Amino acid sequence: MIGLIVTGHGHFATGLKSALALLGGEPSDFVAVDFPDGDTTEDLTAKLTAALDELAGCEGVLVCCDLLGGSPFKAAVVLAQGRDDVRVIAGTNLPLLVETHLTRAGFNSVDALADAAIASGHASLVKFEMPASASDDDDEDDDI
Repeated sequence: MIGLIVTGHGHFATGLKSALALLGGEPSDFVAVDFPDGDTTEDLTAKLTAALDELAGCEGVLVCCDLLGGSPFKAAVVLAQGRDDVRVIAGTNLPLLVETHLTRAGFNSVDALADAAIASGHASLVKFEMPASASDDDDEDDDI
């Protein structure tokens, strides 16, 4: 199994883990690493290191961060340098995380899982537009 770490500012990670547990069951091989107000980047790095150590028995680890270029992303990238078994992505959202969690058992490559996660995250972003109602169409006919 490929392990998952979710990290982000504030309680982003534990919030997503809570939602994931509600939707897909309590995740295994999964660690949420928050970066709350008052923590230093050294604190964050220590927590991410502990998370990677906890998932050392996994076939790889995908680290899902909130923001590209933020402290959680930068710390994860530094820890992933030189490791073939760790990949880092940014822009994590709940649909990305749910699909990644539910499908990761079918992946034997952390790179393939990272690519699928990014595709899922992109596909989940939509703009809702209210469809025109029949009464709106009738009103337009009155103007002709």
